[in-house]
Amino acid sequence: MIALIDAFSQALDPQAFFNAFYDAVWNIDDAQGFGLDIWGRIVGVTRALYVSDEDYLGFSEASDAFPFGEGIFYGGGNFTPNYKLSDDAFRRLIMAKAALNITDASIPAINAILMALFPDHGNVYVRDNLDMTITYVFGAPLSKVDYAIVSQSGALPKPIGVSFTVEQP
Repeated sequence: MIALIDAFSQALDPQAFFNAFYDAVWNIDDAQGFGLDIWGRIVGVTRALYVSDEDYLGFSEASDAFPFGEGIFYGGGNFTPNYKLSDDAFRRLIMAKAALNITDASIPAINAILMALFPDHGNVYVRDNLDMTITYVFGAPLSKVDYAIVSQSGALPKPIGVSFTVEQP
């Protein structure tokens, strides 16, 4: 019996399984699908994120607004476009939330987090406006998903009682 178990153990190398499991689940840089879903549960985020595709009738930012009866109204599609994030976008959200869980929300700490999360977005930093607001400044335009992560997910750190805006070209 011991010889049979020994032969079985030699035939199947469990180390390869454990290495593959580690890469697929616990290594945040290589994890995909199921592994990222586990990480999302650990830090408290989900793959579903509201990402706005369209700008509908409104008055606060419209420079070319039409009066009532001439403008374009909401067409009746999915009004709350919740999207399932791709693995790369979900990994970015997980890392943002994990950083939020351990940061002190100081300006240098927030700057370090922004530069780590958005290295391909030019000069990225946070600006203290000295009126209980901060501005996340990006040197390059954000995609709709990245903008949703920054503005709506609540995963980026900010001091308590401070509101924020997002500035991008």
